[in-house]
Amino acid sequence: MSRAPEQVQDPLRWCAALALAFWLACLPYLTAVPHPYFDEVHYLPAARELLVLGEFTNREHPLLGKQLIALGIALFGDNPVGWRLLPTLLGTLALFGAMRALWFASASRFATLAYGVLLATGFHLFVHARIAMLDIVYLAFLALAAWQFAAAIRQPEQGRWRLALTGIALGLAMGAKWNALVVAMLPGLTFLVARTLAGRRRLLLSRRGAPVPGTTLLEAALWLGAVPLAVYAATYLPAFFFRLHPITEGLVFHHQFMLSQQEQVLKPHPYQSTWEQWVLNARSIWYLYEPVAGVQRGIMLIGNPLTMLLGLPALAWCAWHGVMRRHWAALGTALLYAASLGFWVVATKPVQFYYHYALPSMALLAALALVCDALWQGGWRKSALAPVIGSVLVFAWFYPIISAAPLAGPDSFAVWTWMESWR
Repeated sequence: MSRAPEQVQDPLRWCAALALAFWLACLPYLTAVPHPYFDEVHYLPAARELLVLGEFTNREHPLLGKQLIALGIALFGDNPVGWRLLPTLLGTLALFGAMRALWFASASRFATLAYGVLLATGFHLFVHARIAMLDIVYLAFLALAAWQFAAAIRQPEQGRWRLALTGIALGLAMGAKWNALVVAMLPGLTFLVARTLAGRRRLLLSRRGAPVPGTTLLEAALWLGAVPLAVYAATYLPAFFFRLHPITEGLVFHHQFMLSQQEQVLKPHPYQSTWEQWVLNARSIWYLYEPVAGVQRGIMLIGNPLTMLLGLPALAWCAWHGVMRRHWAALGTALLYAASLGFWVVATKPVQFYYHYALPSMALLAALALVCDALWQGGWRKSALAPVIGSVLVFAWFYPIISAAPLAGPDSFAVWTWMESWR
């Protein structure tokens, strides 16, 4: 009698352990800078106004991220802990959700855990998990949405409530930052394309076929279309109750105003960059570099120099294997990268910055994890582990300059600025 193939064990506990280790790594020097730095100078005042419903400021951005910053201040005080502790938890959620998404997409323990290590040490997530900005909020909710959508496909018997959670998370992601808009459409488009290709006669009402058998296209439109829009609209509720400059002419008019603010021509900024520079990891942003209480400290945003470049051929591998070998996790990863980066290629926002590459970089590192998994499964164990271990070592080397650790002196930046454009 032949034995049934063994089920691959879910690495849930390892995912939780990696997420906890990441959170603990975020805590040193979290409050070493006692004053707002970089874009905290915009979002902290807006969060304070939210707490008292005073003046509606920073109106060009959605509200949810600032609401969560305000929540941190309400819980822990108007101080560095209150500003930055909640972002560390959101960063941890982003890491955990991204790992769970890749697990349900690939059913590979090695790919999942390799991705967790690569993402935790990829710089982008770490830097944004330690500052009161909007980016970590939308990344966390997009990761949650990806997790639930991939799980709905893998476990269609749980499809309804997981698709509902996907829709809620997508709405919250859009309510944090518009960077999520294009990616938020992908689950619904995926469902539409897959169900159309299944060739069902009753396209809208058939419960058969990919990606989630048992769920009709009409119901999917509710969870992945209507629910995200409703949740997104609900995040603006406080904006109607500000004492100064509340929304008085409706959400449509307010969004026209927001769009005009986003597209206005700004003065050139010394840290602005282009998408080509993001892809090549050729332009950094200094979030901080100054003496703090007599101690030199710095926070440089750049991608992990090893994995940002190794990930590029990995993306090509994913695109090829996704199309030619029907490796759906690889194809989804390549499409996510293309969509999230393509948004900025065509965006009319005239001044762009490297932090816009945070979401594409998450897809890039997922691609690298899938390639490492292919090497692992093919018996090339050392080659599979090399990028993962190398990423940890590079992260450890750069930790002082991405964490605001004490530095030797004003010229210490030269140790890490390997390229002139990083200075």
